[in-house]
Amino acid sequence: MSDPLLKWRSEFPILEKKRGYLINNSLGAMPRKTYENLKAYADAWATDGVLAWHDWVPMVTATGDLIAPLIGAPPKSVMMLTNVAQATQMILSCFDWRDGKRNKIVATDLNFPSVLYNLFAVQGAETVLAKGEGSNVPVERILALIDERTALVSLDLVLFRSAGIVDVKPVIEKAHQVGAKVVLDCYQATGVIPIDVTALDADFLMGGSVKWLCGGAGAGYLYVKPALQKILEPRNNGWWSHKRPFGFEVGPIDYAEDIHRFMAGSPSVPALYAARAGYEIVNQVGIAAIREKSLRMTELLIGLADEQKLTVNSPRKASERGGTVCVDFAGSEAAHHKIIERGYIIDWRPNCGIRISPHFYNSEEEVRGIMAEIAKLRS
Repeated sequence: MSDPLLKWRSEFPILEKKRGYLINNSLGAMPRKTYENLKAYADAWATDGVLAWHDWVPMVTATGDLIAPLIGAPPKSVMMLTNVAQATQMILSCFDWRDGKRNKIVATDLNFPSVLYNLFAVQGAETVLAKGEGSNVPVERILALIDERTALVSLDLVLFRSAGIVDVKPVIEKAHQVGAKVVLDCYQATGVIPIDVTALDADFLMGGSVKWLCGGAGAGYLYVKPALQKILEPRNNGWWSHKRPFGFEVGPIDYAEDIHRFMAGSPSVPALYAARAGYEIVNQVGIAAIREKSLRMTELLIGLADEQKLTVNSPRKASERGGTVCVDFAGSEAAHHKIIERGYIIDWRPNCGIRISPHFYNSEEEVRGIMAEIAKLRS
């Protein structure tokens, strides 16, 4: 069957060097245009010096506007930060955790650890976790923990270990009923599954560019619901959070009235240059086309795993599965090193197995090839 998305392979140099680059849930392939973009950054610095800031500062929202259509957000509602840990800290700083009547945080034990570390570090807050089961977390376990004391619910839309998709809609609805806010970590979702943060009515959404967005490190992003942008007052702030940053005013901050109040300090400008090429390509390809191919490729992986009688630690139901298939077998940790040596780039995680994550630019031959390599190692 002809695959029109394979025309994009030429935009990603690593695909010419590896037998199969199938670890896009960990680090997406670098677009060829990134070389050009980073050179443009260096040229601006070398040629314009401090004057380059006139172009660099607007990039925090201009780059965020490339993320916005991928998550169903309006323009000027996404702020570029450095990573999800910073975004989490920014969100947590908006709440008064000394309020004993509303100081509860609800999350799951399948959330990415970086987020959980920050949740448990909040002084005055009580963080409780819904326990996962298999490749997902039963939504009723999350709902049961949400009550009038809940201030924040933190959920991964797609789980990093299994690629299970969490049913967040009923959680958001109940959280809002009791006056709580909801943050979605979409690091494993943005760029590979459709997201409509406006329809979901989530209060915050965060993620990064390392994975399915092919944007590299240092370009995290934070969506804040427009209605909250003038209300919340993050204590994790900086001079760019001020309404008049170049006034250099001394004393309590006078917050910017838009998404800039979540900007904090000076941005990581090289990361913004690096990230744009991946965002632009994903927007051009389209999430609908990416999702259709992802489901087809992951279904193929599951079928080939079943032929070998491997353990599949990802959801089998298409509507519950993100872009990754986790396969496991006796000796999988040692085997994954040999697979990498043979030119197929994947990774291994405890309580998961080998994670295989084809993207829109990967071919069916690569998927069949890695599964054949696993069969050889197990024979």
